[in-house]
Amino acid sequence: MQAKYSLWTAIVSGLVACSAGEESAAERAADPTGGADSRPVVLFVGTSLTAGYGLDPDEAFPALIQRKIDSAGLRFRVVNAGVSGETSAGALRRMDWLFEREPPAVVVIETGANDGLRGQNLDTLRQNLEAIIALARERNPAPHVVLLAMEALPNMGRDYVTRFRAVYPEVARATGVTLVPFFLVDVAGVDSLNQPDGIHPTRRGQALVTERVWVGLEPVLREGEKGRERAR
Repeated sequence: MQAKYSLWTAIVSGLVACSAGEESAAERAADPTGGADSRPVVLFVGTSLTAGYGLDPDEAFPALIQRKIDSAGLRFRVVNAGVSGETSAGALRRMDWLFEREPPAVVVIETGANDGLRGQNLDTLRQNLEAIIALARERNPAPHVVLLAMEALPNMGRDYVTRFRAVYPEVARATGVTLVPFFLVDVAGVDSLNQPDGIHPTRRGQALVTERVWVGLEPVLREGEKGRERAR
């Protein structure tokens, strides 16, 4: 058990070790339509895990979600706005700009691992998550929000870990957003599913993450598709 904890500590620690100035996948990926793509946007806001650190942007799980969307015959366009090293406070600061740049139909929020690594106040984490969701709700039309749950460092102590874990379902219940349980389950700490740094998922690991996220996201997208059809 201690070995597993040590591996997970290394994984989460690596999120902050990545350069916070790394160019995001969203900024690196060119729009093949030249900006003419009118499909509703699914905006992924997150850390290096979302950005696909160490991989081609097309191998990160948001890009794999796009393939699932296309295969399912759904009409959405994924935008990956992951930034390495970012905390929930950093994500909150970016939201207005992101919403103006890519007005979303769905927002997927992956943040908090770096807060946990730094032992930051959990009330602040909760407030940041709720503030991000509130900003989304101010949009007209308001996007559907999907929150990806994260786990804290085991070496932060049992009380902190337990309270950290509780933040995500508490925020989901209070705000009514869709919650996806810990999306790195069965990937975090598994050598064969992570890159040589032992931190970031390989292509195979990203594929497993994709399946985890898709379970929570697919019903949201299908409901959104039905809503557009009813509005026609």
